[in-house]
Amino acid sequence: MKEKIALLLLCAAAPLSSFGSGPADSLRGEPPHPIREVVVTGTRAETDVRHLPMTVSVVGRGRIEADRQPSLLPTLTARIPGLFATGRGVMGYGVATGAAGQMTLRGIGNGSQSGSPTTGLLVLIDGHPQYMGLMGHPIADAYQSMLAERVEVVRGPASVLYGSNAMGGVINIVTRKMAEDGVKTDLHAGYGSYNTLETELTNRVKSGRFSSTLTGSYNRTDGHRPDMGFEQYGGYLKLGCRIAGAWEAYADANITHFNASNPGPVTAPIFDNDSRITRGMASFAVRNDYGRTSGALSFFYNWGRHRINDGYSKGQEPLDYRFNSRDRMLGASWYQSFALFRGNRLTVGIDYQHFGGKAWNRYIRTGKEVVSADKTMDEVAGYVDFRQSLTGWLTLDAGLRIDRHSHVGAEWVPQGGLAFRLSPTASLKAVASKGFRFPTIREMYMFPPQNPDLKPERLMSYELSFARQSPDGRWSCGANLYYIDGEDMIVRMPVDGRPKNVNTGRVENWGVEGDLAWRIGSGWTLTANYSYLHMKYPVVAAPEHKFYAGADFSRGRWSASTDVQFVDGLYTSVDPVATSRFVLWNARASFRAGRRWVLFVRGENLLARRYEINRGFPMPRATVSGGADLHF
Repeated sequence: MKEKIALLLLCAAAPLSSFGSGPADSLRGEPPHPIREVVVTGTRAETDVRHLPMTVSVVGRGRIEADRQPSLLPTLTARIPGLFATGRGVMGYGVATGAAGQMTLRGIGNGSQSGSPTTGLLVLIDGHPQYMGLMGHPIADAYQSMLAERVEVVRGPASVLYGSNAMGGVINIVTRKMAEDGVKTDLHAGYGSYNTLETELTNRVKSGRFSSTLTGSYNRTDGHRPDMGFEQYGGYLKLGCRIAGAWEAYADANITHFNASNPGPVTAPIFDNDSRITRGMASFAVRNDYGRTSGALSFFYNWGRHRINDGYSKGQEPLDYRFNSRDRMLGASWYQSFALFRGNRLTVGIDYQHFGGKAWNRYIRTGKEVVSADKTMDEVAGYVDFRQSLTGWLTLDAGLRIDRHSHVGAEWVPQGGLAFRLSPTASLKAVASKGFRFPTIREMYMFPPQNPDLKPERLMSYELSFARQSPDGRWSCGANLYYIDGEDMIVRMPVDGRPKNVNTGRVENWGVEGDLAWRIGSGWTLTANYSYLHMKYPVVAAPEHKFYAGADFSRGRWSASTDVQFVDGLYTSVDPVATSRFVLWNARASFRAGRRWVLFVRGENLLARRYEINRGFPMPRATVSGGADLHF
């Protein structure tokens, strides 16, 4: 079996999803985009993927809507080779002990400890970093499908452009906006197993220079285990205005609140482990595009309020305190990209971030508050990225960033790569890039393992990729080979008989990835991807083998899709070692009942397999849901 997969990879050619949202858009009767038309923004300035040495994958709105998932993570896990996100139930990821939503890309993201948060993979919303000011990790439940027009994933270090936490890669959520004049309103409602309800209402308006997007959602479930309920409210507003021919301004705000309960591992139940989490974001940006030069100046503010009851085990007394935290991050970002002469693109930029917060335990009986952290930090950086087409078939890319942290010091980040255009529809790329991560406030100043003398984590990544697409855009395929070597990883070790965070961890990963898309006819599309990951120093949430194969069909009023996902060698724990292996079969179908109505049904894990992603948290057997979409 492995030999056959290897043979398939050798005859493949670039990441399927890096050609844009072709397979997803084909559900609407549109052909996959020819390679020359694909432009991504995850590299700051809009860039044709043919000129990028790194691998960028894109999942479009069509695919997101077809999957009908409230969260973006299940769709990204299935569609992006090398990316994996953990789950523990029907809906919701939660926070703190027993939480899911940990993300890795090519084995980078979590720390080397079981249950470590995602601090090495950066999540962005419209280019703005999204992570807790104190803990330094993203909150998975904040990334709802209602936000996204598309999602761009940089597979590999992106620290030159985005700094700390982008050492493993970047997930950039590009928010929705109205493209043409008019008013559109969409209502989505579904109900399914375990009293699970999902709803979403979106209104989009465009009139001349002005546009707006307003979205609200409510989701809930009882969960497939007792005391595993989840409830979520979300809202998003985006306003846009074209000031002049080359200038436009955007302002947006997003808020998510969720209540989550954690029953603990089945072998060691936890009682009253409940959390109430609120996350908010606001930003303002002014952008310009004169063709030969384009850029943006943006300001953003993220904040969070967490209230957590850590619960108690059987035979113990309930806790007499509650964990509380407030965190924030504010920042500014400026970049401008220039075409100095033919075949050239120079991008320069400056980033500033101020982040931190306060965490405390509040005792119920006395009201006394014991502060565990009250810190703020600053980070300022400048970068330059230079891209030059040396000939009609060769592009050189080189970048450099200097990033200074107020508590840790400065870090230099280089990157270089080559892109060979073998033909109008095929390319060969090579890139060497550095990734890094500054230690978080939690690691330096919170809880007993803290160590204020921590250094940044660092790694080097080397990647070779080959891409090809048919001239008519009906099929595309690809393969990547990479090697990652890292040092100074932050791990928890006993020092003088007490646990302490120290920079003694290592990373040595290598792997291959491949994907394939084929539009067979007017109604059929087949997609597949596979990733193999070898880790000398294993981490949780990073499977050795991940395979996905799906088929989409659309004809007349009917649309249907089905997929199979296979995961093997998934570490659910590294101390002690525990791995998981499973196969999932999912299916979806929809029927356009009228000009405005679409009825749908969705089934997951239809083989009713028993499996775990988080150790001690069995996932639900077969689940089904159904509902309707209304468009007017």
